[in-house]
Amino acid sequence: MANVVSESGWRAAPRLQEMTEFQVGNITCQIAGQVVPVAEFTLAEGQVIFFEQHTLLWKERTVSLTGKNLKSAGQRTIAGMPHAVIEARGPGRIAVTRDASGEVVVLPLHPEVETDVRGHAFLAASQNVGYDFIKIDKLASMLHGGPGMYLDRFVAGDTQGLLLLHGYGNVFQRRLGVGEKVLVRHANWAELTGPGRIGIQSMYVHRHVI
Repeated sequence: MANVVSESGWRAAPRLQEMTEFQVGNITCQIAGQVVPVAEFTLAEGQVIFFEQHTLLWKERTVSLTGKNLKSAGQRTIAGMPHAVIEARGPGRIAVTRDASGEVVVLPLHPEVETDVRGHAFLAASQNVGYDFIKIDKLASMLHGGPGMYLDRFVAGDTQGLLLLHGYGNVFQRRLGVGEKVLVRHANWAELTGPGRIGIQSMYVHRHVI
């Protein structure tokens, strides 16, 4: 079933089985729950991950937390994007969740490879993953009332990194050939052109910006 592809070229993203455990470097992570998934990390001494504040579910006392402002925090706030993250340092266990139904997408990031992601999909990442954003001009954003659309951009450093994303509903993926195009709904339509791999979620969640 994992290799079944729809007539339009979409396939279900590999779905993690209940209590799947994997390891990247000294970080061990286990995904629990299939309706509202939780990512539980076991951190070695000095090992660090980061995440948004509201995604923290629980932690052991030995795990220390530190706030960190992101690059261009002011611009991110204006765009309705998170401007700060929490860094968790081991040793110990800690768990995060988006507190919403859907799937957790686990992406091992190769060094210097860029991965662009819609806003409010980020769940957690290892310390060596850079977290920035880009603006796509000429695309009206009905979410924020101004021109342009913003995407999170993640890039691993000189070693392999770990990125966890949350997709509402179900997650599907497709690899586009050279010059192949597809329109994807955001707040408005976005035209994506291959080559490259893209992923979508089946559930749309509207976020009100205060």
